[in-house]
Amino acid sequence: MNTTFGAGDRRRPWHGIMVATTLPFRDDLTVDHDAYAAQVSRLLAEGCDGVVPNGSLGEYQTLTDEERTQVVRTAVDVAGGDRVMPGVAAYGSAASRRWAEQAARAGAGSVLLLPPNAFKADAGAVRAHYAEVARVGVPVVAYNNPFDTKVDLTPELLAALHADGSIVAVKEFSGDVRRAYEIAELAPQLDLLIGADDVLLELALAGAVGWIAGYPNALPASSVALYRAAVAGDLDTALPLYRALHPLLRWDSKTEFVQAIKLSMDLAGQHGGPTRPPRFPLPAEQEAVVRAVTEKLLADGHR
Repeated sequence: MNTTFGAGDRRRPWHGIMVATTLPFRDDLTVDHDAYAAQVSRLLAEGCDGVVPNGSLGEYQTLTDEERTQVVRTAVDVAGGDRVMPGVAAYGSAASRRWAEQAARAGAGSVLLLPPNAFKADAGAVRAHYAEVARVGVPVVAYNNPFDTKVDLTPELLAALHADGSIVAVKEFSGDVRRAYEIAELAPQLDLLIGADDVLLELALAGAVGWIAGYPNALPASSVALYRAAVAGDLDTALPLYRALHPLLRWDSKTEFVQAIKLSMDLAGQHGGPTRPPRFPLPAEQEAVVRAVTEKLLADGHR
């Protein structure tokens, strides 16, 4: 049965809608922590279950150690630890472990971990990497993004990681919805989390118990309604919403996803703002597409 994490359930805080938050920068590209606190508060008020700071959407690769630490503290201060799943990706396993330790000290309920991404690691290196971070004691959610890391956490490898005791769930971003069923067969106790916005409905129907989400940053209320209907199997509600939102949701799987989501946030009256180099504003043609779709959805009452 599909379940969602709610305020009264602290056993599996990685369940439900965990928004991979964008990070607001001022015009001089310094982090606006007050704006970020307001953003986290707004997402929770709109019905999202928690936040995932310091992921790719949060531009963690461009942050200093001090900035990255403060982002987690801000999220925890606003949301409470169980509602925060910091990204702890780093080039080295020792560095990822240190970020997991920092998350644990802050009170985070879980962490999100990419496989080694400095090289195309083999299965042995991947298992050692996750085991090292799991020793911290905070639940680890694996992040399968074979496009950026060149390491594919296949269903077989995920089953091995779960059997090792290294992971509790996986953010599945491969786009191959068929994997949901193989993961369930090989590791039935491993929680499946939707990792790409544009396969939300397919993975929800396949048994996902959470969504590490991008576009709720811009349209939280409509996104929450879509997810709740999808996991409940209410296709009369979910399918029209999915069709309406999909022209935006598919941007979550594009290289320019950070700029696209921030632009939609700006159009929706939220603080999207600029991105740090080497991410630059969308080219005019792409900006026009995102702008037109977002403005249509807003005019149709989505928010």
